[in-house]
Amino acid sequence: MSNLQDTDQLDGKYLGIITSDFVCVADRLRETAYIIRERGKYDYPIFIIATTPIHLGPLLIDKGEMQNEWYYYATYLEALVQAQLITPDKQVDFKNVYKDPDEFCCLLVIDATKGFHKFISIPYPED
Repeated sequence: MSNLQDTDQLDGKYLGIITSDFVCVADRLRETAYIIRERGKYDYPIFIIATTPIHLGPLLIDKGEMQNEWYYYATYLEALVQAQLITPDKQVDFKNVYKDPDEFCCLLVIDATKGFHKFISIPYPED
């Protein structure tokens, strides 16, 4: 999966599946994003969600741990650049489309069964 490029567009049904799973874990992701930014001093937290276990960043939420159907991993932009999943020349583009991490969660969706991977920003549920 070197030099990560988005694959196909998300269809509405697939986005609905991701969103319904995201609602189960949103509070923990928001808290972790804050910790990554404040304690880790990284401005671009990213959460990788995958249908199968992967080896990109530490596992934050195991499948089924919070009534979720995906695996959730915590990382940040600089780690994905270092792992050569985002090329240095694409960093500026990524930063330009990255949304406010207090309001939106940046997800890297990886569905190995469908050969699918895509970055999406999803709003945190309102309190």
